Formats: sequence, structure tokens, C-alpha cells
Amino acid sequence: MANFSKFDAKIDVRYYVRMNSKTLSISEARKKIFEIAEDVQKPNIYYTLTDKGRPKAVVLSADEFESWVETLEVMYDFPDLAKDIQQAEKEYKRGDYITLDELLAKQGFIKAAEKVKRNGVSSRHPQKRSKRYR
Repeated sequence: MANFSKFDAKIDVRYYVRMNSKTLSISEARKKIFEIAEDVQKPNIYYTLTDKGRPKAVVLSADEFESWVETLEVMYDFPDLAKDIQQAEKEYKRGDYITLDELLAKQGFIKAAEKVKRNGVSSRHPQKRSKRYR
């Protein structure tokens, strides 16, 4: 589980998917817990459980929860991600980029790739010949 104790930045998350919230009292939820557990497996469904009319807890699927945790981790690790993406898009439009092949060559990976024959077999390891039966 992620530790967000250092996470003190204001979060501005915008989703274009509409989440469908259902509200139940905790007492009512207790009676329908298996139905709720099944219902939250559907995409974009979650329940807000209330105590005396006030929100007390939220129930959502484990997958949805993990998705939110991953989103928060990315936002924590890359606080300027939106700005970085905009900058990268501007650089791309200006033609200020290198191709993957150029990057691999710069890092020294293309040398190994050049030794691969056209059929994808490395020249370093000769093909084994099959036994011929007479």
C-alpha cells in the first residue's frame, strides 16, 4: 500500500468517466453487503455509506481502489506531468526529438541489433542442423 504522508500538494483530478454513486445507511448496507460487493464489481460503481445521514465510508471494487492508488502515486512521482506532456508535444511539433533507433544507437544497443541476420537469427550462434535420416 502506498504511503502518502509526504503528499501535501493540492490534487486536481479530472475524470471524463462518470462514476455512479449509490448512498445507503450503514445499517442498510449491513443487510445487503453481498449484493453491494457484487454491484461494485461493475465499472464506475461505488457506494457511500452513511451514519445518521452523514457520509462515513465508501465501498468500491479492489480494482477501482488500486487504480486510484496508482493514479495518486503517478501524481506524487510526477507532479508536473501535465506540463511535461505539453512541453513534449510542443517539441514534437517543432521536430525536436529523436527516434527510438537513434536513442538505441546513442545508448549502444544498435550494435547488437546489427549482428542479427534478416531472418532474426543471431550470427554469433550458428543454426543447428537437423539430423537426416536415410
